[in-house]
Order: sequence, then structure tokens, then C-alpha cells
Amino acid sequence: MDTNMKNYITNSEKEEWKPLVENGVKTDGIFVKVLRYSKDKKRAPTFLLKFNAGSSYPYHNHPAGEEAFIMEGEAFFNEQKLVKGDYLYTPPTFKHSVKTDKGCVILFIVPEEVEIITE
Repeated sequence: MDTNMKNYITNSEKEEWKPLVENGVKTDGIFVKVLRYSKDKKRAPTFLLKFNAGSSYPYHNHPAGEEAFIMEGEAFFNEQKLVKGDYLYTPPTFKHSVKTDKGCVILFIVPEEVEIITE
């Protein structure tokens, strides 16, 4: 194991917001900053998402649950409004969508890839 602490720090202020791109998923107005990337799982389990005003992420399932912390603005997880400082834990197999009217920045910890629900 690498014991150099500097190799485990991500300075998110120096990172650029990148458009969130997911095959077959409408992600217009959503941007990402990866905080931690898992080489084993080939995905980022810890990341920031910035939603522009009026943007949304479709209804989806979290096989392993998730954690979300609202850092700026406000968002609706299903019909529940969360504002700056709110923390949300969703248990495994919890399903929801995310939308915002005013815009927001959210810290997410998502142990496994989400499953988009198209029904």
C-alpha cells in the first residue's frame, strides 16, 4: 500500500466540472467531479454532481444504496426537498429520481453502479 497521504487527496477546487455522460441517459445540465476512482470496479464511487437549474436525473435503483449530501442549493429526491446541509442515506434497492428547480451541488457516495428504470 502506498503510504504517501498526498496520493489520496483530491483538490476538488482545482478540478474542472465535466459534463456527466452516461449511455442512454439524459444528463443535460449535469456536471461531475470525480473525488475517488476505484480501479477494481472501474468507476467512481465518490463524486460531486452539479445540477444546473431545471436539470434532472431519471428514476433509478441503487443496488447497494447511496449517501448524498447537499453542498449548495436544493434538490428533490422523488418529492422530498433537500437543501444545503441535508444528508440522505438510501438503503440498498432504494429507487428515486433527482431534480432541481434552482440548481445544486451534491456529494454522492455510490458503492455500486445505478440501474436506470425505464418502466
